[in-house]
Amino acid sequence: MIKVTILGSGTSHGVPMIACKCDVCTSSDPRNHRTRPSITVEGPGGTILVDAGPELRIQALRCGLAQVDAVLITHTHFDHLFGLDDIRRFNAISGRCMPIYADPAALEDIRRVYAYAFRETQEGGGKPSFCLREVPPVMSLCGMEVRAFTVMHGDLPIQAYRFGDVAYVTDVNRIPEEAMAQLQGLDTLILDAVRRDPHPTHFGLFEALDVIRDLAPRQAFLTHLSHHMEHQAISDELPRGVALAYDGLQFSA
Repeated sequence: MIKVTILGSGTSHGVPMIACKCDVCTSSDPRNHRTRPSITVEGPGGTILVDAGPELRIQALRCGLAQVDAVLITHTHFDHLFGLDDIRRFNAISGRCMPIYADPAALEDIRRVYAYAFRETQEGGGKPSFCLREVPPVMSLCGMEVRAFTVMHGDLPIQAYRFGDVAYVTDVNRIPEEAMAQLQGLDTLILDAVRRDPHPTHFGLFEALDVIRDLAPRQAFLTHLSHHMEHQAISDELPRGVALAYDGLQFSA
């Protein structure tokens, strides 16, 4: 059994979006308050963080996250990467360098963006300690079998991940046939659905529902939600077994 926590369920803008007065951005429903997308997956041997958005510190405090044993990166857009400096707190807790798994292009970006983490510098202030590792197609991590495979974020190939019978597929508008094969027989699928209408680099709601219908997981959660997705209104339209994710959602599978 593994435990998944949705740290953030929003888009790159987050919800509320700056200077927007729409019904969702001004909603009092806490499920409409969305930080940038990230999850944790807790297995029998530890906790994996998938992506590190700019609100990682806030997300960790809100969800009581006190341990991270490894980090998986889907891709290096701002909303998935710019919280990695907060890994230094987990370095201090564990006393170890943090394993960061990503594809080669993403590892290169991490070295460039966080160049200070890899240089000898004066003491004081603190900085994260990263052990960069190319993610293999299959590995054992934190007591779980983890599978990595490629999906398309517009023209950008990025990583999706499967943990046992749970898969996390964010920032996607096309799933190649080889990746669809990796998503068969799921208990739970967490899938991108940024808005109702199609989008150049993300699934729209009905495209995501088509994928869910084809894969037929027991349960599906939609994530990377924009301010076009009012939680209760969209939830009322969803088929059985499909729900909108929200910040702080937890489930076991």
